[in-house]
Amino acid sequence: MSSGRSRSRQSGGSRITDDQIVELVSKLQTILPENQHRNLDGASASRVLQDTCKYIRSLRREVDDLSEKLSEILATSDSAQAALIRSLLM
Repeated sequence: MSSGRSRSRQSGGSRITDDQIVELVSKLQTILPENQHRNLDGASASRVLQDTCKYIRSLRREVDDLSEKLSEILATSDSAQAALIRSLLM
């Protein structure tokens, strides 16, 4: 092997090349918010993965917070408003 790029890894019967890993990390980098994306230009794959995980955790917290607020609204709203919100969510 003259290049580290020609190596492949075996996982569950499928093979992923280093080039494919680089491509996947680049795609992950593009889903991060623009301010994080700029800070990762030239960053290692490890850094991109860490920041992606951090971003996903923050999104999860935001979803949990919004779900809790929605539950509170539905619990305190009169039945017509609650029914309207439920119909919009379906």
